[in-house]
Amino acid sequence: MLLPTVSSVHALVVGASRGIGLEFVHQLLEDDRISHLFATYRSSQTSSQLFSLAERYPKRLHCLPVDLTQEAQIESALAQISAAVPNLHLVINCVGLLHNDQQQPEKALRQLNSENLLHYFQINSIGPVLLAKHLLPLLKHSDPSLFATISAKIGSIGDNRIGGWYGYRASKAALNMFLKTASIEYRRRSPKTTIVMLHPGTTDTDLSKPFQSGVPPEKLFSTERTVSQLVDVLSAVKAEDSGEFFSWDGSRLPW
Repeated sequence: MLLPTVSSVHALVVGASRGIGLEFVHQLLEDDRISHLFATYRSSQTSSQLFSLAERYPKRLHCLPVDLTQEAQIESALAQISAAVPNLHLVINCVGLLHNDQQQPEKALRQLNSENLLHYFQINSIGPVLLAKHLLPLLKHSDPSLFATISAKIGSIGDNRIGGWYGYRASKAALNMFLKTASIEYRRRSPKTTIVMLHPGTTDTDLSKPFQSGVPPEKLFSTERTVSQLVDVLSAVKAEDSGEFFSWDGSRLPW
């Protein structure tokens, strides 16, 4: 992975209680270069596996409650991190919403309503760019740093050929634009920080569970495989790639 050549690397995984985020925690803990790994969760009721890992690695893994739709919680968590370590070298944001008990992806215009659309944008778009806002002081230092966010190929406007999923598509497209824009500002204010967006492929998680029936078995990835592939992508990222949108196989995706 793109990590600086220092003996003590500080990392943050946002949305680490399950799925891809939890697997990133597992794999990062296997890297001896990671001296401090901060991991956020939204609900303690769904974070038992993360808490178990924290009990096994009490000196390395630190869990923080964060609801990404609440800017005050983002600010508070990063203040706690700043009090513990001088900087961060690696941040991976895995928070995202596709469906829940109250809403499902819209297949037609008649299914749109403003409340659900706003909810998609709050979680998938606004939260991550507020994270970028408050991360800047922690990522701005003399070593290289990397901020990666899980996006989705379905957020590509150029690749949209079948329609549907209005709110999810639009909120992921907005995420890409927010962080592309942030990468330009970071280039001026924190020139050693690289920002990238990642399409993980269809992964066997709660997020994709209702939509897996039409996915060929070879295209449905375990979380272990997804994270391993994304680590390979991040390992190949260069400073000049900041603001780019990568698929799980390392290919660049259109906007």
